Amino acid sequence: MQLFRFAYPDFLYLLLLLPLMLLLFIINILRRKRALRKLGRNELVTGMMPGASTNRPAVKFLFQTLALLSAVIMLARPQFGSKIEEVRRQGVEVIIALDVSNSMLAGDIPPDRLIRAKQAISRLVDNLADDRIGLIVFAGDAYTQLPVTTDYVSAKMFLSVISPDMVPRQGTAISAAINLGISSFSPGEDKSKAMIIITDGENHEEDPLSAAEAAAEKGIVIHAIGIGSPEGVPIRISSGAGNDFLKDADGNTVITRLDEDVIRKIAATTGGTYVRAGTANIGLDQIYNEISKMKKDELDSRMFTEYNDQFHIFAAITLILLVAEFLIMDRKNRVLEGLKLFRFRV
Repeated sequence: MQLFRFAYPDFLYLLLLLPLMLLLFIINILRRKRALRKLGRNELVTGMMPGASTNRPAVKFLFQTLALLSAVIMLARPQFGSKIEEVRRQGVEVIIALDVSNSMLAGDIPPDRLIRAKQAISRLVDNLADDRIGLIVFAGDAYTQLPVTTDYVSAKMFLSVISPDMVPRQGTAISAAINLGISSFSPGEDKSKAMIIITDGENHEEDPLSAAEAAAEKGIVIHAIGIGSPEGVPIRISSGAGNDFLKDADGNTVITRLDEDVIRKIAATTGGTYVRAGTANIGLDQIYNEISKMKKDELDSRMFTEYNDQFHIFAAITLILLVAEFLIMDRKNRVLEGLKLFRFRV
């Protein structure tokens, strides 16, 4: 099956010049005839100009018109599709669950835990090629920020607006994030699925290990990044009076600590990797290196057509027509007069 297209179809608007050229040619002929009539009778004037030709200007105009038509087609770059190829994309589905609780505002991973995590995810997205990625945010509840997709531009856009304000109920419901992740993957038991949880591990809900076991049964590998310091730090917040620390209902300063035990067990339950984030390296690249070793599955396929340019044909036609138009004189050629090449009625 041959497919045809113009690479630059906007140039075809130049064909509107053809009616204008025809109009100008007709006006020029009428003006010429009117001027000749002023000189005298047509037979007398014709006899005084034996070398004049009434047909050659029409032939030259025809060549000029065809040359313009060919040149416009050349500029539009006609192309024929000579090859239809199905390209299959293979990769892994990865869902990142990002903790957005208030404790992620702590500054032990400067400038704070949440900003550093978002920066690391953004760099990861920049390095993706064929893998699908999804985003989940969680605190007291879990929400899908971005369904699994290969639209990396949208992924970075949705990532940029993530903040603790987008989850109304505070807490760290890791089990809710895992359960939402399980239901967010594309259906299919044989697909490679990985989940990355980035959290400080301060779980305030039910035991998430049962959710991790359910994920393992579905073939989902959960990797975990513990972000924060085990020693504990206060959570600096902004207020109208300036910087202040987050306090509980009794007015005591809230101290947030990295709880590695629970997230380490979650990763081990599913055969995943646990990494503690450092001030220099969050550890997301290390985990993605593990994910890249997983079996690549066919995610989708697309049809591509290879097009071959044909403009050089019309370039040659244009050149031949212009040369021919240039060689045709307005007056009769005495040497070639006997051939009667242009003796026809217009």
